[in-house]
Amino acid sequence: MTPLRAEGAWPPVVVASVFQTGLNLMRDLLRRGVRTVGVDCDGTHEGFRSSYGKSYLCPNPDTHPEEWIAFMIDLAGKLGGRPVIIPAADIFVSALGTHVEALKSHYLFSLDSIAVQAALATKEQQYALAAQHGLPIPRTAYIQSRADLERFASDARFPCLIKPRHQREWDALPEGNRLRGLKLTTADTAEQMLADYALTEPYRPEVVAQEIIAGGDDDKYCYLSVYGAGGRRLGHTVVHELRAHPVLFGSGSIVEPVIDQEIATLCDNFLRGIGYVGICEIEVKRDTRDGIVRLIEANPRYSVTADAAVHAGVDIGWLHYLDLIGQSVEPVEPTRLGFRHIVLRRDIPALPRYVERGILTWKQIRETYRGPLAFFDFDLHDWRPTATTLKGCARVAGGTVLRSIGLRKQLE
Repeated sequence: MTPLRAEGAWPPVVVASVFQTGLNLMRDLLRRGVRTVGVDCDGTHEGFRSSYGKSYLCPNPDTHPEEWIAFMIDLAGKLGGRPVIIPAADIFVSALGTHVEALKSHYLFSLDSIAVQAALATKEQQYALAAQHGLPIPRTAYIQSRADLERFASDARFPCLIKPRHQREWDALPEGNRLRGLKLTTADTAEQMLADYALTEPYRPEVVAQEIIAGGDDDKYCYLSVYGAGGRRLGHTVVHELRAHPVLFGSGSIVEPVIDQEIATLCDNFLRGIGYVGICEIEVKRDTRDGIVRLIEANPRYSVTADAAVHAGVDIGWLHYLDLIGQSVEPVEPTRLGFRHIVLRRDIPALPRYVERGILTWKQIRETYRGPLAFFDFDLHDWRPTATTLKGCARVAGGTVLRSIGLRKQLE
């Protein structure tokens, strides 16, 4: 039988990243009786204002790797024993993969799969692995120079996109750079694509260029899963994306769990094929031109949408923890469907964009907020992060109203 709660002598957990994603994982583990703390190199993240556990500000593993290693070893000593570490951001997936030898005697994590996880954390390697293991991908090229991009664009089917290998690479672009902070940028022509590339080439010339998969946001799905030792699947959920932010090319803002055996089998075969162990989210899209399910991206960690799996009855963080400490785990299937999972900080700014584009009406949007709902970033038991979410949503809503009034006056 799979344990339902932790016992007193079991190891603590360090969740690496306390953005709302990692904070939700901390909450779920604490509710299971696991002693849990968080670490992050960004002191603005929600975990530092939360009532769920204690969070520690650590050095940035990208820019100060030696200091980060020393900090993590010292933290393990303070917690006692050999804590479990679970990353909830790509920066910490990469750090674990790079410094596995320095940390493996101090922490429990997926040693057999950390190299694969680190490979999946970069876009060019995840697409290469997908192509090798039968997971369809759109036409894709790893770009290192303008000449590479010109060759790709010469026979590409537009529209296309370019995106960084890691999102944080564009987060570090200079202030005022139009690509700063973006996950990707799209282009309808080769000229536009090359102009966009000129904005990143002097700083981050390595990008991924890709043809766009045809279809809307409601043609996208996420496979949320956790795999144990030996590549055994411990639990999974498939969710259907209804909206995203930004519209068409962003991350899911509202999803609902579904049964889709084609997507589940396709993603399961891929993860088993690469010998994956740990938590993984795979976002795919069913191409409206040919019906083929193609990879958008894989996130080898606990993700925003992973929170929906917990509400569906598949507590992937808990299952991963049990596997790492050697406890028996029976595979879990979703036990709850028929609800929608909403990320307010994404969905509220997305709504007016859907209306402006004529994709949805306000009446259709209201319908999606009826019935059973679960929220990623609204928790009455954790009022300070929730208050920040609501303030941000209120500002967006207020701006939408003011723009609407201004437009109405212009028409008059």
